[in-house]
Amino acid sequence: MSIVHVLPGDSLHETFKSAEIAGDVVICREAFVTGPLDGDTLDDFWEMRSRFYESEDGADPIQYHESVAGEFERLFDVSPGDEVNCWFEYELFCSVNMWFCLDQLRDTGAKLFRITPEIAQSDKIWDGFGQHDEADLRRCFTGRIQFSDRDVSVASELWHAFRKGDLESISKLGVYRSQCFPFLSDVCDAAVLLDTLPGEIVRELKGTGMNELGAVFPEFRRRAGVYGFGDTQVESLMRRV
Repeated sequence: MSIVHVLPGDSLHETFKSAEIAGDVVICREAFVTGPLDGDTLDDFWEMRSRFYESEDGADPIQYHESVAGEFERLFDVSPGDEVNCWFEYELFCSVNMWFCLDQLRDTGAKLFRITPEIAQSDKIWDGFGQHDEADLRRCFTGRIQFSDRDVSVASELWHAFRKGDLESISKLGVYRSQCFPFLSDVCDAAVLLDTLPGEIVRELKGTGMNELGAVFPEFRRRAGVYGFGDTQVESLMRRV
């Protein structure tokens, strides 16, 4: 039996290694919350994503296929009885990435678990694993929750609804209740407004004279932390509005 840990990004990797939790690591380096999600096959999908990043910020398509798509391909090699631990944060950014992973893993027969951040304050829900040390991560792992078949099915439905921009289905699925999706309603509400609200917030901030990322980004995070946008996504919004 293999144990695999899917980390939400490179920033957590060093602390995770220091925590000495057994298992192989796969790092999610995507941001499916932005850009096209087309493609009849997985190969077509990766090609579409690589072209998006090339046009968006000049990323090398070959590097994308090696370090992003190739990393995901490692995850899809799991076998029945293996354990896959999904270390994803609560906000929309991580939620969409997790929905994709669960959709791809649903028929593998692997045992799938959710590991969530420890949140001590209600206003820190969207901060994720950022301030966690090695001991925190070990506690998070100890408290992991196994996804039910229904959980995985709902995640798959959410992924396909998000891909198609089916806002009605996303909204309906947001009422689903599970320990594995503690803030699903908030996340789905944010997804429904993804094409409008973030841009409106950035436009409003720029209207007050905030034209530098260093000023806009923290205020955007304060107002719209549920989106989980990093500086790359906010900077892209600033260019478009």
